Amino acid sequence: MGAMTALCWGIFILMLNLIDPTATNWLGFLLFYIALFLSLSGTAALLGFIVRFVALHRELAFYAVSTAFRQSFLFALFIIISMFLLSFNLFTWLNISLLVVIFAILELFIASYKKSRM
Repeated sequence: MGAMTALCWGIFILMLNLIDPTATNWLGFLLFYIALFLSLSGTAALLGFIVRFVALHRELAFYAVSTAFRQSFLFALFIIISMFLLSFNLFTWLNISLLVVIFAILELFIASYKKSRM
């Protein structure tokens, strides 16, 4: 996971240097957001796993990785949606507050659903 995250960050930095945002089309923006999403998701998953498994020693490695990956996916999606709103001048406190509430409810629903199945 660390090697793939480093590769994603390398691709993202390469895209920053090669793609001109004033001259690109929708495909350039799509690749930018995908590379940023994968980079953020991998970094947050690694950090979440390190905190859960190495520092806290509470759960098995499989559960620590699955929880860290789920939360990193939601975190990266939150950042990407926020940047998308910012690019269309829709980044307001109301929109971000609603986005935080939606992601908090989604995380609580997923966490409670997983616990009820165990």
